[in-house]
Amino acid sequence: MEIVNVLMKRRSEFNRLRGFVDSDFKKLVDISPDQSTSEQPIHKDQSVQAGQEMSEHETNTVGLEFISHGMNHVEGGWPKDIDHENMEQTIRFRKKAGKNEAYISSILQLGSVMELCIRQNNAIDKYEQYFEDEEEEEENHNAPYAKTMNVLRDPHQVKRTVTSLSWSPDRGRKLAAAYSSVVFQQTSQLSTDSYIWDPTFLSLVGLCLAHWDTRRGCQTVAYSSVEHSHKDPVYKVIWLQSKTGTDAFSASTDGQVLWWDVRKLSEPTERLILDLSKEGNLGRALGGISLEFEITMPTKFMVGTEEGLIISCNRKAKTPAEKIVCTYDGHRGSVYAVQRNPFLPKNFLTVGDWCARIWSEDIKESSIINTKNGVSELMDACWSPVRPSVFFTVKMNGVLDIWDILFNQSDPTLSVKVCDGGLYSIRVEENGRLVACGSEKGEATLLEISSGLSVPQKNEKSLVAAMFERETKREKILMGRQREIRLKERCRSEQSREEEVVREDGEESPQELLARAEKDFYSMVEVELIRRRKGKDLIQEQVVSEDKQT
Repeated sequence: MEIVNVLMKRRSEFNRLRGFVDSDFKKLVDISPDQSTSEQPIHKDQSVQAGQEMSEHETNTVGLEFISHGMNHVEGGWPKDIDHENMEQTIRFRKKAGKNEAYISSILQLGSVMELCIRQNNAIDKYEQYFEDEEEEEENHNAPYAKTMNVLRDPHQVKRTVTSLSWSPDRGRKLAAAYSSVVFQQTSQLSTDSYIWDPTFLSLVGLCLAHWDTRRGCQTVAYSSVEHSHKDPVYKVIWLQSKTGTDAFSASTDGQVLWWDVRKLSEPTERLILDLSKEGNLGRALGGISLEFEITMPTKFMVGTEEGLIISCNRKAKTPAEKIVCTYDGHRGSVYAVQRNPFLPKNFLTVGDWCARIWSEDIKESSIINTKNGVSELMDACWSPVRPSVFFTVKMNGVLDIWDILFNQSDPTLSVKVCDGGLYSIRVEENGRLVACGSEKGEATLLEISSGLSVPQKNEKSLVAAMFERETKREKILMGRQREIRLKERCRSEQSREEEVVREDGEESPQELLARAEKDFYSMVEVELIRRRKGKDLIQEQVVSEDKQT
């Protein structure tokens, strides 16, 4: 028999709230006091604190308004015909002013006033650092990273390559991008629009130069004429530091470097033909792909060419032939980027073929540091503006490499796959935290890198300078050894040539000596055979004569 327990409940009682009613209390535990503790009481002195009587009063004082004023001080006081940036003119003017009698009397009057200020400054050094040795260095042990912040895409149907990027000097608030087609003869259905996040900039348009100012609208302010412009596409344009702020120069594959004043773009102000023979022959000139100009070296600039040469030039030379100073040969393809180290201008970075190289101005035969050859071609590179040991490179496979040569020279510190297409340009914001990469599909990608790659390290500049100096000395020793080997080979070749000349004058060559020795050998063999035959004949005659006698 099966046992079944059945619980029956009405449907109306399901999920019914419980009701509570009042009831009498019930004693659970009764704890009586301990008499032993009551025999040891603790007495507390309850006294009143006596204090001095005080009163509070409120008054309304006269209000004073404070205003902050700022002033930007630049070097002034020079005559209009004196350029204070030119050291020769300023020295000449100081010597002339020092001979004036009014100058001496003014110095004597101002000397007593300045003497008191100098004594006060010498008494107390308010800039003295008392705890320099106890500063704790902040170490960042986090792994380096780079995360994508934004992607600016070309909205047109036919995508154009981002060939150039430029950050604005106002702390990277704006970015300017230049678009063009890198495919040969693909000009149909291409847009001429550009996307500019900069109030004023200079750009390249085909063979000519154009100048825009967004404060005047979206149309060009001025552009150069075709007759006086480049004959091939313009690959690089750089602003120059000048008093007017309107000077720039450009490079093209037609073998010319042209200087311009944007106030008058009808013709260039100066022209340089990149002919290494220094004859000014445009037919033998090397095509320029990249340019480099450092504001701390206003007279020097460098040009990267299609043939893999880097040409160092001096603009202040008297003749066009003297403007080409020297060349650096190190790449097997076009030099797409040339940039000096912002902290150590004597060293510069170049990119061409499948590797990046770091050079020293003192060595022209070879670079002091170079990366390993990769599978994809490198298209652009730049130094970090805040760390002297960090530089960036972009490749045709869409990878961004970040190098820190102070810790590793063989492999990049960080490699990031930015996009599927090739990367053609890269620029770093002046704070070193944001990086912009331009791709062949018209995308400008903004990335934020970690603080370990964008914050200066302690004694980094001195360590990098020592490393560059060490590598420079090593290359000089190797180049000296190679020169010795070449000199020995040259001496051997000259000695062999002299021996050949002596043989031509009277001595026989080894082939002639061998032929003559062979001829002498066969002649001696024939003589010996004849002698032996004669000996045999004499013996036979003697035997015959003896037989007859018997």
